[in-house]
Amino acid sequence: MKITAAITGVGAYVPDYVLTNQELETLVDTTDEWITTRTGIKERRILKGENQGTSVMAIKAVQQLLEKTGTKAEEIDLLICSTTTPDLVFPATANIVSAAVGTTKAFSFDMQAACSGFLFALATGAQYIQTGTYRKVVVVGADKMSSIIDYTDRANCIIFGDGAGAVLLEPNTDGFGVLDQVLRSDGNGEQYLHQKAGGSRRPPSAETVANREHFVYQEGATVFKFAVTNMANVAAQVMERNHLTHDDVAWLVPHQANKRIIDATANRMGVGPEKVMLNIQRYGNTTNGTIPLCLADYESQLHKGDNLILAAFGGGFTWGSVYIKWAYDPKPDPQSA
Repeated sequence: MKITAAITGVGAYVPDYVLTNQELETLVDTTDEWITTRTGIKERRILKGENQGTSVMAIKAVQQLLEKTGTKAEEIDLLICSTTTPDLVFPATANIVSAAVGTTKAFSFDMQAACSGFLFALATGAQYIQTGTYRKVVVVGADKMSSIIDYTDRANCIIFGDGAGAVLLEPNTDGFGVLDQVLRSDGNGEQYLHQKAGGSRRPPSAETVANREHFVYQEGATVFKFAVTNMANVAAQVMERNHLTHDDVAWLVPHQANKRIIDATANRMGVGPEKVMLNIQRYGNTTNGTIPLCLADYESQLHKGDNLILAAFGGGFTWGSVYIKWAYDPKPDPQSA
């Protein structure tokens, strides 16, 4: 029988500190109305404290995932961490997470594809399940975007936040799980969205720091145009090749970068706002964290057999869409018992 990789649980974590639009008004020349109208964002979470890296959030998300699914850490075969803001150049943040949560029998690695990274990692993890190589794979998407944001740059500092989400993938033979994906990249987009320094091309130096080259740089109008077109195109392509109409889709799970991009993707797919997962107003763009955070926030509304279309667009450029048939019904809230 055909083996598919089903999501059997989700976990999430966001920091306690809330950075509101009103606080940003004290940092840069902007307003709550301007930010909300153009992005849909009202607030975002920020990880504060010394020596607090992306792994801090990823660890908490994975720990919650293991607890919710009743999975022992030593049962995990593979842990993939998709991140654009690793704790260190090396070792991989996935290794740090794996050691902290106790996945002693797993191998682990990072995947970097900017805001599309979680989808790329999800598709990669699914292959290990589908081939029968492994039975339990954790995919965690996490980013501390505040570590690479210039809070004097009003165009970018309003967009990004920090957070993490994780999923558990397990074999399924009943037709649930990851059923299809369209993943794309085009390196010609580098010039429009990148970090100027910090890598091997321009290693950190007094000059790069002084020139503020270790922050996110983007040409917003160009990125917006590419994102609207490409994210909508791949979502529609996945639907068409799986013979799905807008009535068949239970949920669009879009990358939370800009509400106008999300709306354009939903319109292209023909799905109404009641079928669109949305939490950008609370978290902003957490890059690799956006899609798993949506799954965690909406988990109680998901039902076995629901058709989910995941879609993302990121720097590089990278973009993609994944078709998932949800594998389980909502689990009772122990606090409501």
